Amino acid sequence: MAFRALEGAAAARASLEAGFTTLRDLDSEGADFADVAVRDAIAQGLIPGPRMVVATMALSITGGHMNLVGLAPAIDQRVPQLATMTDTVDEMIREIRRQVKYGADWIKLYATGTLRHLDPDTLEPLAQVDEDEVRAVVEEARRWRRDVAAHAYGGDGARAAVLGGVRSIEHGILLERDVLELMVERGTYFSPTLSNFTRTTALSSYPEDFADRIQSRHAEAFRTALSLGVKIVFGTDAGRVQHGTNAGEFELMVNLGMSPMHAIQSATSVAAELLRLEGEIGAVKPGLHADLIAVQGNPLDDIGLLKDVRFVMKDGIIVKTPTE
Repeated sequence: MAFRALEGAAAARASLEAGFTTLRDLDSEGADFADVAVRDAIAQGLIPGPRMVVATMALSITGGHMNLVGLAPAIDQRVPQLATMTDTVDEMIREIRRQVKYGADWIKLYATGTLRHLDPDTLEPLAQVDEDEVRAVVEEARRWRRDVAAHAYGGDGARAAVLGGVRSIEHGILLERDVLELMVERGTYFSPTLSNFTRTTALSSYPEDFADRIQSRHAEAFRTALSLGVKIVFGTDAGRVQHGTNAGEFELMVNLGMSPMHAIQSATSVAAELLRLEGEIGAVKPGLHADLIAVQGNPLDDIGLLKDVRFVMKDGIIVKTPTE
């Protein structure tokens, strides 16, 4: 855990220098409350990094996403998992309270499984929760004035997540039109994390045909969400995506039809609204934190310029200046 916290400190600095002055970290993935430590160290000025909101250990189910496989049953229960396994509503509620007690700003729920859980023929995701379970999670989180983000690829799990009241859907690679329409109706945010589903990231170990089908469905979901007016918010799922290279997501969104300005807003004003921090960040106007970046050129003409941020100011303090 101690080394993971140090890795997190390095990642936070890389992201800040890439121009990201606020981050939402949606799962410590087995590092327990190391994300809380990194957040607090940044806030206290001990290390450089973005202001952070963190979700600590996510909620999953036995056999589901983030539950390690390949271990002998005799030792499986004694090995720390990458999320907290909660198989009943009571266990979910207890875990939410524990996470809030130790510093969680958000609650993360795995509403569907991961790629290994997909039906190989239909690509139907594994639904890990139903609507009633999601609603119980959302209501308990609301008691503590916290929001819920749901990892959800599509299918019944994604539908349950939206109907149950989560604030955001993460990934959504297989979202169907009817669920996207529900997201518009309910005001649910969509973080597509296109960077995480490329041939060099999550799909790197899968057959070419499978990867092609996933990427095609993901692109279709993104374009449909864009056409329907779903609130799309910037996200990458770093660190499978290398910290500091976060801005590559902008190009992927623009390549699928999003305008450069819309893409920039997805990481600024829309992201601030998602975090309920629109009165603090996300725009350049009096009364907000003085967070500014500069690039050499106009990103509305070339969105790729955002991958080479030359100047960063966070909260009125210059943290990066041009080297040339």
